[in-house]
Amino acid sequence: MKHLILILACIFSFHTLQAQLLNKEAFSLLNLDYPGLEKVKEAYFDDKFDVAAQELLNYYRQRTGIVNPFLDLNHITISETEQKWADDALEHTFFVHNGYQPSYNYGKDINWQYWPVKDNELRWQLHRHKWFTPMGKAYWLTKDEKYAKEWVYQFTDWIKKNPLQQIDPVLYEVYDVDGVTGMAENVRFAWRPLEASERLRGQINQFTLFLNAKAFTPAFLTDFLVNYFKHARHTMDNYSQQGNHLLFEAEYVLCAGIFFPEFIEAPNWRKSGIDILNREIKKQVYEDGGQYELDLGYHLGCIDTFSAALKMAQENGYGNEFPSSYIETIEKMMLFSMHVYFPDYTYPCFSDARRPAPFSQVRNFQHWLKLFPDNEQLRYFATQGKEGKLPDELCHAAPVTGFFTFRNGWGQDATVMILKAGPKGEWHCQPDNGTFELWFNGKNLFPDSGSYIYGGNEEVWKKRNWFRQTRVHNTLTLDNKNLETTQSVTKLWKELPNAHVLVTENPSYKGLTHRRSVFFVDNSYFVVVDEAFGAATGTVTLHYQLCDGKVDIDKQKSLLRTRYTGNSNVVLRCFGPKDMRMEEEEGWYSIAYQQRTQRPAVAFNVEKSTSEPVRYITIIYPTKNAKKAPRLEARFLTPQFDEKGLEIEVALNGKKEKLGYELE
Repeated sequence: MKHLILILACIFSFHTLQAQLLNKEAFSLLNLDYPGLEKVKEAYFDDKFDVAAQELLNYYRQRTGIVNPFLDLNHITISETEQKWADDALEHTFFVHNGYQPSYNYGKDINWQYWPVKDNELRWQLHRHKWFTPMGKAYWLTKDEKYAKEWVYQFTDWIKKNPLQQIDPVLYEVYDVDGVTGMAENVRFAWRPLEASERLRGQINQFTLFLNAKAFTPAFLTDFLVNYFKHARHTMDNYSQQGNHLLFEAEYVLCAGIFFPEFIEAPNWRKSGIDILNREIKKQVYEDGGQYELDLGYHLGCIDTFSAALKMAQENGYGNEFPSSYIETIEKMMLFSMHVYFPDYTYPCFSDARRPAPFSQVRNFQHWLKLFPDNEQLRYFATQGKEGKLPDELCHAAPVTGFFTFRNGWGQDATVMILKAGPKGEWHCQPDNGTFELWFNGKNLFPDSGSYIYGGNEEVWKKRNWFRQTRVHNTLTLDNKNLETTQSVTKLWKELPNAHVLVTENPSYKGLTHRRSVFFVDNSYFVVVDEAFGAATGTVTLHYQLCDGKVDIDKQKSLLRTRYTGNSNVVLRCFGPKDMRMEEEEGWYSIAYQQRTQRPAVAFNVEKSTSEPVRYITIIYPTKNAKKAPRLEARFLTPQFDEKGLEIEVALNGKKEKLGYELE
């Protein structure tokens, strides 16, 4: 036992010694002529490196004029969850990902390559060190050195065990782990530019919180600065080619250049980040305010990125490096969000989006209002209707992005359908053109399938691909295949005397185009007309996916009625060719990573053996009590598919109503 204690003591002393070794390289990375570094420069050129390091630490502890807008040191708080992350981390149980709980223990001698489940996200996100800042908060609030000592140990241990070696940049984005082994495999996880840049941002907060700890020695400071420089240089040299990754990387490099202006290369970091963000906001944000990944979670993340970069620049005197058009676009993105939220501030799980907790997004509107204090619409949502002004329109179209909202109110009892039918999106977008979610009286009746999981080995990919299928969305397929083309065109968005109508068209497959016409009738129910036309043959299927709960299905009448508890139900009836068959399908939806819920799903199948179009009419009737819903009937008045328009007749309990339109 004594020998074991001695060995452990030696190991601890070794790690402590490692953390105390002065890294002289740090001084060559700094502009020693920067105001305030006079004593550092004098000691350095006198070869008094220990003195120079101490003076450098003194400088940072006394430094003023540099603002970290992401922490208010006078009002630091730590949640119960964050406290658990901090305490668990003392035992090397690291919080890595919400989808994998409880957290894994990475060993007394930390194994930074531990990979218990072959999901790439689990290993990538380990290297984001999400528990470091909570450890910093715990230290700041308690001044308990155990948090600082352990942070310094883990920080230096990570540096030692994850050396940076240059590899082919393509490998950073490889989602299939096969064929990538050894150091290259570790580097692509530990040093992928997204993770490296995320550490840049996180280490600003950690630096701020731990700076005055005893464990934060002059020697450790030199290690910290050399490591930080490597991160900034590496991120700049390996920026992602496009998308949200590039935005995050640019923001964090910008923050690095502003927060650590003492680095010789800091002005280049700042300029690089600002230039990319100014360029990409024009490229990635459409005229109607939507972000081009067509994923509302990433849309929100991009607002945060653009806004945080602006805030960092403004509060440190560089706000004028962003033009007014940049600021105007951020506001446009915020207003776009307002229209694609349900009354509880959640949004559809289109593509890879995950549903936020009800009303959790209120805080975003509160942050946004600080940036745009004169916007009365943002004020309304920031105060949950206590102040401000509602938007002038209920129904809203973002035709370039392809998000359309039918709405009869903003309260919990409202009816809201949000439909997605836009251009080809980026990686996070799914082949789901025409799909929708429908909220009625406090409940989401048709939740999107979501994404469930990201990439990894074959087993992980199989899980992800199931949720991405076109056939598990509220839209139309040919032979149950994924859409070959996702490029919807808006043909019509118009308010009629008795309905609001949307017409979109997507060249879904070679030889088959899908036109979807949606009527929001009398601000209360929906009529969806689907027309599949072209020379292609095969099984044309119309899919509908509901939320979990009891459903009564009448296949002879192509009818379903939900029997959910509470006052939010729906009746759905489909009308099609005489040979149409109603079938039940496997149904699941996911609103959070690696969480899924089984749900009822139905399909309406028609065999298309000629060039004749296949046409469906579906009435979707939200109601408090499905048993008391009216009898639903519908038929085409236009005898065959007409490129120029449509006319149908619907009847509720025999009361007939005509719906139609003409295209220019």
